[in-house]
Amino acid sequence: MMKRKMTDLQPARQYYRQPQSNSVTAVGKLLLSGCLLLGLVSCGSEDGAPLPPIVNTPASLTALTLSSGQLNPAFDPMVTSYSTMFIGTNNLLLTPIAPDQTITVNGAAVASGSPSAPISLPPGTTTIPITVTSSTGQTKTYTIEAHQLGQEAYAKASNTNGSDQFGFSVAAEGNTLVVGAPSEDSSATGVNGNQTNNTAGSSGAVYVFTRTGTTWTQQAYIKASNTGAGDQFGISVALDGDTLAVGAYFEDSIATGVGGNEADNTAADSGAVYVFTRTGTTWTQQAYIKASNTGAGDQFGRSLALDGNTLAVGAVAEDGNATGVGGNEADNSASTSGAVYVFTRTGTTWTQQAYIKASNTGAGDQFGINVAIAGDTLAVGAHMEDGNGTGVNSGVEADNSATDSGAVYVFTRTGTTWAQQAYIKAFNTGGGDQFGRSVAVSGDTLAVGAYREDSSGMGVNSGAEADNSTTDSGAVYVFTRTGTTWTQQAYIKASNASANYRLGFAIALEGDTLVAGSSAEDSASTGVGGDQNNTGAADSGAVYVFTRNGTTWTQQAYVKASNTGAGDQFGVSVAVSGDTLAVGASTEDSNGTGINSGAEADNSATDSGAVYILR
Repeated sequence: MMKRKMTDLQPARQYYRQPQSNSVTAVGKLLLSGCLLLGLVSCGSEDGAPLPPIVNTPASLTALTLSSGQLNPAFDPMVTSYSTMFIGTNNLLLTPIAPDQTITVNGAAVASGSPSAPISLPPGTTTIPITVTSSTGQTKTYTIEAHQLGQEAYAKASNTNGSDQFGFSVAAEGNTLVVGAPSEDSSATGVNGNQTNNTAGSSGAVYVFTRTGTTWTQQAYIKASNTGAGDQFGISVALDGDTLAVGAYFEDSIATGVGGNEADNTAADSGAVYVFTRTGTTWTQQAYIKASNTGAGDQFGRSLALDGNTLAVGAVAEDGNATGVGGNEADNSASTSGAVYVFTRTGTTWTQQAYIKASNTGAGDQFGINVAIAGDTLAVGAHMEDGNGTGVNSGVEADNSATDSGAVYVFTRTGTTWAQQAYIKAFNTGGGDQFGRSVAVSGDTLAVGAYREDSSGMGVNSGAEADNSTTDSGAVYVFTRTGTTWTQQAYIKASNASANYRLGFAIALEGDTLVAGSSAEDSASTGVGGDQNNTGAADSGAVYVFTRNGTTWTQQAYVKASNTGAGDQFGVSVAVSGDTLAVGASTEDSNGTGINSGAEADNSATDSGAVYILR
């Protein structure tokens, strides 16, 4: 019997089957099942005509909707990872669309265009997989991180005492939380000393907590190596991995630089910073840091920011008259103008890299009241700056007709050299607004708090920025950078903005999540998503959580303490790390100690302070 010829064609090959046979003769790897071949473009039929090419159909959703909440980012078939946040939503239904494909949601089959079975949302983060399988066996898995915000822990000091102000500062990263209590009174020094000897009033302390699963425990009680009454160690804290920096802005040593004499207390309130590192579970002091131009009253350490091996320190009352980077440190003719110092670490050794002043240094501006750093970008707040300009690089830095309006300065580093990139004002600059009281940076996004801004607007981009009828209601401004250019992206007010609520006293930013504290808010509600308009607890405080989808910011949560009390100032400090939110209430009054003590209602330790951990 004659065989038909098998022919190689370029660039693609065609193969012809022998009549009355399912076998194929060819060079290459074959799958002998009819004419299905691996690696071939097309097959011939028995009479020699080509068969259609074999095509693998890709697996993909065309749409995905939620029964509540919104995806972040917005759904795109090519994007496989999403997050979403819920408050008080116990169950979630997903409706995936992928015609002619097989879909599973959370492991259970779902028809295209039909809702899934309800998915339980306990407090914390629930990961929901959606797997799509095409008709030719291709698969793609999408994941949604669904976050249900709820309180995980109520933390008090291990040695709670009235007026300690535990929670005035907080920092969080992963499963580690650091809390400052700047008015704690123990005379202990170093790590895990005697907590009960209260003979050094307002010397200050720092507490480190760690989480295993959902359980928090105290890991360390930390004091300065030269504890002194009134030093207020813990007024500021910064954490990155296993490195902790602590500010003591009223420390009195006259030393300069790194590792100087701690015992000569002849420069009252000059300030100091202490760096600690963790090995395993053990913390030890690595460095004692002073300004290169230590001066009495400079308050070095009032603010801190730490990223890797770079530490930025604000000295809000430094008096130098220099401008820019690396100027004359010895001319103290601009009282309380403020300065920032940048230090870097090589191995275990810290050295000063830069001495930074505003481009328009002015007496009383308090440059350095707050600092934030991300990589080679540094943001510095000067909340008492007086410029009358608006927006970015307005060119009117010298017009000081808007007293205490405030400004923010952005610096960038190339190699080891810092230079100013932007001078930023509010777009509705107003005297007394104190724009720059708080700053936060994440990538190319900058958030700025102006806790005494006066507009009557509510929510995001309300359009009421010119109506200054709500004194000290406060606002937060978001800016983004493209290349080297900063532009305003959002103007944010509280959803229940009222006079003297002071939104923006503290802020925290990570990726597309912004947290803003309003420490003088008055609602008597408790927990997440309560009644915002019940004004029965003056200065109890609140926190607002906002998220960004694309370029749009929306409020996701209104958060109160679990034991709301008048005067507690919940929101005086905030920190966010992943799905964890920490909120300080430095004048909370309960007498409990440790984690979830059960003594939230015993208000016999006035202004002892507390921290609330939500997840």
